[in-house]
Amino acid sequence: MERSQTLGFILIFVILMAWLWLNTPPPEPLQDPSVAGAMQDSAQTARQPQRPENEPETAEFAQKDLSVGQFFEGRETGIDRTITIQSDLYRAVLSTKGGRIQQWELKEYSTWSGHPVQLVDYTRGDLDMLFGTSDGKTLSTADVYFDTPVEAREIFLDENNFKFEINFVLPSSNGGRLIKTYRFQNDTYGADIVYTFENLDAVVANYEYEITWDNGVPYAEQNSVDESGFAAAYAYAGKELTEIEGGSVGESEEKSISGQVEWVSIRNKYFTTAIVPIYPETEGAFLQGSSRSVADEGVVEDYGVALRMPFKGSAQESSMVRIYLGPMEIETLGAYNVSLEKMMSLGWAWVIRPIAEYIFLPLFTGIHYFVPNWGIVIIIFSILIKLALHPLTRTSMRSMKRMQALQPMMEEMKEKYKDDPTKMNQAVMNLYKEYGVNPAGGCLPLVFQMPILYALFAMFRSAIELRQAGFVGWITDLSVPDILFTLPFKLPLFGLQEVSGIALLMGVSMFIQQKMSVKDPRQKMMVYLMPVMFTLLFNSFPSGLNLYYAVFNVLSIAQQFMMNKKDDEPLRKVEPKKKKQGGIFKNMPDIKQLQKRKKKKR
Repeated sequence: MERSQTLGFILIFVILMAWLWLNTPPPEPLQDPSVAGAMQDSAQTARQPQRPENEPETAEFAQKDLSVGQFFEGRETGIDRTITIQSDLYRAVLSTKGGRIQQWELKEYSTWSGHPVQLVDYTRGDLDMLFGTSDGKTLSTADVYFDTPVEAREIFLDENNFKFEINFVLPSSNGGRLIKTYRFQNDTYGADIVYTFENLDAVVANYEYEITWDNGVPYAEQNSVDESGFAAAYAYAGKELTEIEGGSVGESEEKSISGQVEWVSIRNKYFTTAIVPIYPETEGAFLQGSSRSVADEGVVEDYGVALRMPFKGSAQESSMVRIYLGPMEIETLGAYNVSLEKMMSLGWAWVIRPIAEYIFLPLFTGIHYFVPNWGIVIIIFSILIKLALHPLTRTSMRSMKRMQALQPMMEEMKEKYKDDPTKMNQAVMNLYKEYGVNPAGGCLPLVFQMPILYALFAMFRSAIELRQAGFVGWITDLSVPDILFTLPFKLPLFGLQEVSGIALLMGVSMFIQQKMSVKDPRQKMMVYLMPVMFTLLFNSFPSGLNLYYAVFNVLSIAQQFMMNKKDDEPLRKVEPKKKKQGGIFKNMPDIKQLQKRKKKKR
């Protein structure tokens, strides 16, 4: 290949490597389940509050010295009663302490350690209200005890008992009440919550209150560093998504948004908690995030969100929000019709995301409708994508082959005009023109494939469908790296110790492909360098993504072999095209011919 083409390949390679490197969290050593804890992952264990020695664990412990003001005096202590709601999708535990959600377990999903996925920090609970009172206090409903008329300890939802409603009541000393009503439905993740203010116009100050989710979403995966790469808090307002991330360990980030907000949310890698205001319109939102270290070189990001709601000061008024606590499935999120699916990590919104969201994901899940094994689905998916890209890759391969055939003549021209660069360049350009070879023909098809490859990369890294989906043998989870064996030491510079079998297969297939396609001796180093670099880089990628690329490479080898056998024809010169008259003059007679005829007549 000519030098400019080589530089083009190198540039594309550098761009791809930089993009993948910037968007991929560094690998973390796998945690030992015996160390990580039996009930929750290390992230949750680190969050448990410390209690002084010999201090009794009572419901009143954290509140015994807390003053909540004259309107709610005496409500800082009470009996913590819990009511469990069991549906087909989740198990929710509500508490009279704050009228909050104490637990929210998903029945169809489990953590890496085999326990149900928990979306609420069960040591603290969540979903509270914060407002100022006219006696100068700032009250958090997390600090007070509610009453409830429900006596049952457990409620089961099914086809016969499809809906359930429960009230939590907080009375004030002036005769007013704050009522928090949960409305559950069997077939949905989450619930509707109605807040009713009765005769609290003299209690609530500043004409505003906040609905808060303070304690984030507990991690559910084994690699906390990887999960932190996806964790974030969002606010969606004016069709724009605002995002904050925890940042470096020990640092925090905050953002305030004014005006109407359509929803706020917190996510980890595969699950999310979202609060969607139904009425009235919000006055803004607040996002907060921080990052901290945990055991085994792990990192956990903590987030909090709040909706700022207006209070008109009426004797009776209410507001309603809808909460979602469940998996990040694009169809499930899209069913809420408020663009909750925007928080999914599917690549750049203007090019990559539409390809992943509207083409690849429907095709991917459609194949699984007929094929239960996700590994086989990926293989079929790879074949279909390869067939779709065949025209581009065939054009690229043919152009590269023609450039290789032209290489000896180009070397002759360079040697002949080595003292005159201008003539040398002109002679090379004439060769291109004479034989109909486009020097960029091998690069441009690869450039056009980049958005497709990026969309595939984004989809495979965030698709919950691959989570804990096995394939064959040692490949038991396509959403994490497959570990074929572990080295007794870490590789210097790269810090790798676990070796991925599929990444090795992908590297070998890439080496074979490079051997078949690269014939220029000056590019011999690329034949060895690229497979090694990609193998080291992809070693920490999900095995599903690596399986796709490995199958794609094997198909490319077969395609290259067939083209080498079929298109083995000599390089021929291109016949110059005859110029044709066009436009309005194409049917007019030749002026010179007319003049000759006139002379003959004379």
